[in-house]
This record gives sequence, C-alpha cells and structure tokens, in this order.
Amino acid sequence: MAQHLTAWAAYRGGDTKLYYWRTPSGAEVDFVVYGKNDFCAIEVKNSSKVRDEYLSSLLTFKNDYPECKTIFLYRGKEKLVKKDIVCMPCDEFFKKLDPAMTW
Repeated sequence: MAQHLTAWAAYRGGDTKLYYWRTPSGAEVDFVVYGKNDFCAIEVKNSSKVRDEYLSSLLTFKNDYPECKTIFLYRGKEKLVKKDIVCMPCDEFFKKLDPAMTW
C-alpha cells in the first residue's frame, strides 16, 4: 500500500507526501496523504468486514482534523459509508488511484 501511495504522489507531482500518525494514547492511522491539494487519512485492515473498532483511529483523526477525508480499506466486497468514513475494498481503491484525482 505504501509503495502504491508513494508512487501515486510522485506521479502527481507537487508537494503531496505520505505520513503516519499516532497519538500518545496509541491511536494510529496507517497513512496520511497531505499536500496543498490533498488531505486524506487511510486505515487498512486485513479483514473482510468493517467493524466499528477498526474505525476508531480514523474518527479520532477526523475529530482533530475535520477537513480531512477519511478512508477505510479492507478485503470486503461492498463500498459503504460509516460515521462519515468511506469504506471500500482495496482492489476498488487501487483501480481508482490516478495521479489526477484529488482527495
């Protein structure tokens, strides 16, 4: 995942970078995509289901940065929105990953 996002940012050009986020209390987000035109937090789980506990770190991040788009990627088949978080299958995300897209 990190390799795909790093390549996407490089092809995109500009100042978009990939970061990791963790609070002192242990909440963490796998990837934060940040740049002049991009701000997105992405959590990835090797699960075929979306569980509320998997979304807790994204909700914590969203609370601190409400302007950020939040995405949860998983091995399931269904795209849905839970608690303002876009939940989508990894393969669907990769198919839509294009240097021209914005978050």
